Amino acid sequence: MTRRHYAVSLQQASEESPTLARLTALTRDSSDRLKAIEKLIPVGLRPAIQAGPIDGDSWCLLVKSNAAAAKVRQLVPALQAHLRSRGWEVNAIRLKVQT
Repeated sequence: MTRRHYAVSLQQASEESPTLARLTALTRDSSDRLKAIEKLIPVGLRPAIQAGPIDGDSWCLLVKSNAAAAKVRQLVPALQAHLRSRGWEVNAIRLKVQT
């Protein structure tokens, strides 16, 4: 392993490491998915939702409360259909309540 004695940017480090590049791409993809469905989520509920990890054809949304998760759960079929119409292969959207 070669040690560097100079600072590199996060972007440069992620481009040089296949693992970091993959994580960066997944993070960007997850954020893009959330932006794509944002208009389907009621305005008051939007601040309670964050993009979560992608695992194959399953995507996770991080939700701030059980009440918000209950409402989002009702929207999941519409969210999946919208994402599929935009070209994402999403067969499941999981919700994780952040405590």
